[in-house]
Amino acid sequence: MMRFAGALLLAVAAAPAARASEVSPIGKVVQLISDLQGKVIKEGEEAQKLYAEFSEWCEDRARELGHEIKTGTAEADSLKASIAESSATILELTTKIDDLVSDIATDEADLKAATEIRDNEAADFKAEESELVETISMLDRATGILEREMAKGGASMMQVRNAQSLASALSAMVQASVMSSADAQRLTALVQTSNTVADTDAESDVGAPDAAVYESQSGNVVQTLHDMMEKAESQLDSARKTETKNLQNFEMLKESLLDEIKFANKDMAAAKNGLAQSSEAKATAEGDLETTSKDLQADIEAKADLHQECMSKAEDFEAETKSRGE
Repeated sequence: MMRFAGALLLAVAAAPAARASEVSPIGKVVQLISDLQGKVIKEGEEAQKLYAEFSEWCEDRARELGHEIKTGTAEADSLKASIAESSATILELTTKIDDLVSDIATDEADLKAATEIRDNEAADFKAEESELVETISMLDRATGILEREMAKGGASMMQVRNAQSLASALSAMVQASVMSSADAQRLTALVQTSNTVADTDAESDVGAPDAAVYESQSGNVVQTLHDMMEKAESQLDSARKTETKNLQNFEMLKESLLDEIKFANKDMAAAKNGLAQSSEAKATAEGDLETTSKDLQADIEAKADLHQECMSKAEDFEAETKSRGE
């Protein structure tokens, strides 16, 4: 259009000039073309200004979206790393809790078994102690009665002195009414038990001499009873020492197991607390990652749309500019 207007103006300039007071038809055309040319130029300037503003907006918006995409990508990577770390911690703490549960169960089972053994040991000791105390008391009574009655003399005591065995002496004491038949029977049973043990000890050549050996050596019934009582007292002392040692060992084991259970429970409480925190942190990070990923995708799509829009506007502006020039 600009070339057409220029050519027309040249043609008009070549025609004879009209009177100043008159406006020829060609002058009117020239004036219209001149006005149109000015309008086209003005529109071109306005279009250039608008395009420049739009182009600047495209650059600013593209820069802004690029920054948001960069920031969103970094944040997504950070959240993924946090989720991976939390997952590893959760696995580690879960394994630790399982191990602690197993350790606590083992310690509790050991404590239960040790307590049952201790209860049985205590019951056995109580029975043994009661029997030995009663035996010592019975031997002490028998010895006291025998010594007192023998000091008095008499025919019945001569039978005791002349008795060839402790059983015979006890029988004579019952007949002399210096000992109850119940005590005599228990002492007889004790002697028989002692003889059985003595036979076993003799085979291994260990142990203290039994009642029958005492009798064969000295024939002294009182001395035999004293020896039996000393042996019973020795057994009682040994049983009590063993009981004390067993009790101390149990208390030490019990204290150790209870400490292990206490510390294991403390560690498990800490592990459970850490597991809860890690699980919460993972859930939060997963939620944040979902939001960040959506925002990031929206920014990427927005930037692609922006590029398409700006390119389209640029092409339109170029075509319009070219059209005005023609």
